[in-house]
Amino acid sequence: MMREGDAERAAIDLKGVRVLPLARRRSLTTVEGVLVDPEGRPREIPEELAGVLDGAVERVRAARRAGASVMLIYGAHLVKNGAAGIVGRLIEGGWVTHLATNGAGTIHDWEYAWLGRSTESVRENVATGTFGTWEETGRNIHVALLAAGIAHEGYGRALGRFIEEDGVTLPETGELEELVRREPGNALTAARAELLVAMSEHGLRGGRYEVVHRWKHASILAAAYRRGVGMTVHPGIGYDIVACHPMFNGAAIGRAGQRDFEVFGGAVEALDGGVVMSVGTAIMGPQVFEKSLSCVNNLRLQGGREIVRGHSIYVVDLQDGGGWDWGKGEPPKDNPAYYLRFCKSYSRMGGEMRYVQCDNLAFVHHLLHRLKES
Repeated sequence: MMREGDAERAAIDLKGVRVLPLARRRSLTTVEGVLVDPEGRPREIPEELAGVLDGAVERVRAARRAGASVMLIYGAHLVKNGAAGIVGRLIEGGWVTHLATNGAGTIHDWEYAWLGRSTESVRENVATGTFGTWEETGRNIHVALLAAGIAHEGYGRALGRFIEEDGVTLPETGELEELVRREPGNALTAARAELLVAMSEHGLRGGRYEVVHRWKHASILAAAYRRGVGMTVHPGIGYDIVACHPMFNGAAIGRAGQRDFEVFGGAVEALDGGVVMSVGTAIMGPQVFEKSLSCVNNLRLQGGREIVRGHSIYVVDLQDGGGWDWGKGEPPKDNPAYYLRFCKSYSRMGGEMRYVQCDNLAFVHHLLHRLKES
């Protein structure tokens, strides 16, 4: 029988986690090995998908003519598969107005930009207690997010800026102490206090914190920041390897993610007649989108406005969609396809949803080529 206090005593102390230099990790992918040339020939896709892609191109172009949002919500494998250059061209062409990913998408993005390689063996490294325990990944992403907190900046913009500008400027600890004392009720006080503690505990000094990113051309985050395109990140606490680090700070991650949920909502607000492309994100994409759309509709209805209408949704994944024709609506509860979140949630979000069984890299590559040709 558990006694009172046993649960608290059972908690582990993450500050004792031993981290290793990232360069010592056996990384499974390199920028040179995976980065795809946007001008190269896309992988072959089934003939029946050509019409779907042509339809997506027409709707993207119509959305941009109307000034509506075109949102690309993607999972980490799009980064791991080397699509950064392709997505960068979509941004440069003005065809995508907002990007969103999960925490893992930023891990690979940052590691490619800084080290030129990423990805590790989960099976091998969990067994040795080294999975995710990499000093530079955990430290630098936390520094970027802690600094973002005192500027009311979101995860995506903060890390994109960190990569593009090769670091960040930190305030002096004395300045932070004074602000916390003088303005205890300020909305930024908690973020200031967290940064102050982190700087004191982890040897961070005020002034320029420089981290040179030699492969920033492989970063979607940096490309979005450089072009001023919305880039939001929607993390989970404990989902990503930054949790395997003595600097792990759920408050800083949550604060940056909260700001990005608000920014994501701004893109949804402009979605009438727009396009959503959910590429390789089975959980984060549909879960975040449905809550954001509900919030936007809530605010619109309070103001006497109509809910978001006329949008098109393309859901792209390698799975077969449960063998269900999602053009008919959602399946009954006794059908296993009912429990495919990435299809079911989007099918409930108004507009028109198309499910596309396709390799994520091939989809965005073909999309880019068709947009350029048209």
